[in-house]
Amino acid sequence: MHKNDLLFLTAEIAQAKSVYPVGRISQVTAGLLVISGFANLPRTGDRVKVICRDGEKVAAEILSIGRETVSALAETSIEGVSVNDRVLLLGKKKLAPSPRWIGRIIDPLGNPLDNRPLLRSDTPVNLNASPPKPTNRRSMGARLDTGMAIFNTLLPLVQGQRLGLFAGSGLGKSSLISHFAKHMQADVVVLALIGERGRELADFVTYALGPEGMARSVVVATTSDQSALMRRRCAFSAMSVAEYFRDKGAQVLLLADSITRFAEAHREIAIASGEVPAMRGYPASTSSMIMSLCERAGPGEIGAGDITALFSVLVAGSDMEEPIADILRGVLDGHVVLDRQIAERGRYPAINLLKSLSRSLPMAATVAENQLIQTARQLLGAYEESALMIRAGLYVSGSDPLLDRAIKIWPDLDKFLGDTESLGVENSFRRLADILQQDEVVENPDSNFESS
Repeated sequence: MHKNDLLFLTAEIAQAKSVYPVGRISQVTAGLLVISGFANLPRTGDRVKVICRDGEKVAAEILSIGRETVSALAETSIEGVSVNDRVLLLGKKKLAPSPRWIGRIIDPLGNPLDNRPLLRSDTPVNLNASPPKPTNRRSMGARLDTGMAIFNTLLPLVQGQRLGLFAGSGLGKSSLISHFAKHMQADVVVLALIGERGRELADFVTYALGPEGMARSVVVATTSDQSALMRRRCAFSAMSVAEYFRDKGAQVLLLADSITRFAEAHREIAIASGEVPAMRGYPASTSSMIMSLCERAGPGEIGAGDITALFSVLVAGSDMEEPIADILRGVLDGHVVLDRQIAERGRYPAINLLKSLSRSLPMAATVAENQLIQTARQLLGAYEESALMIRAGLYVSGSDPLLDRAIKIWPDLDKFLGDTESLGVENSFRRLADILQQDEVVENPDSNFESS
């Protein structure tokens, strides 16, 4: 046995408890369990375990506390729970990640889902930890190679950046996430698969992520049939794992799919605890819940690493004004919009560049690179504005020099946006420069780009 394994095994034994405070079920109503007999011991967020008469066990989380009773929401079905059943107070929910978690699939409680033993470290982390102090945080760091031409040039990602991925169903969101997990610069990748379809979890890990992606990843997963508590906790657990590796100095990539399902789970919990639905059925606390989660990602303090994060959002009918999308756009450092029309004509990734934005610009690029980005956006904008007229054959060549140029380079530029075999940031910019300069008369086409 390795020395570290012995330490982790010792930590497992140290965390084992044999004595718990005991209460009793006094009422069961609509998924909420009302428990008495704990006196002043419970705190909101503590976990409890109900021991049913037939021997079944039901875990729950305390949502509210009264003078003599507490109310808890069950993590699983409450079938079989009856009045006077014993309830054990387990205490605050914590995870204890370790480097041995890399390459593993776990649930939000830290239990293995891949049928192999999983040892915890001796330093539990808080699932609801506070973000680093704003005044102690570093600025966003160096530009990252993503393995995709569009992100290496026109939508750059840098260390510590938080990006939103907005997409409807079937637009290649999962494929894009798996590409980042396999190819993007990072020491450790943490994936939060929130409310995934059960049949897709194994397929995603085996085929989309593959051995290459799993070799540096920790996957925290819940399926769609699990309770709202487990689905919401999945995001918090994944963030806590990412913070564990960040505090050890690692550059961490956090991929959360999706924040929409996280918000829906929070809505169920909040309404069960008595909150009133507000914006399109979401309670008022939804905004602060999402913001507090996102603020934990980003640049770390001096001596720590960074958490570069990608949060996906499911936008029904491509409605970018729906509450969850609107909240995220306001708190993140950029957003990427996947477009159904682009996907339907076969381009992957189906990113609508004109609706997407990286707030790492202009600092993430040189003067010459920013000029290339501005030119590319200008030409794409000119083409998209007149696309219907061009396709109908109504545009007369020579009427608009800018549009003439946009029409000439559009096939090559569109192909460039779908390039997933990028050879690095510098080479990606060289290819973009070649496309944009193909119809220009320049004494030395590379001079401006090289000088920067």
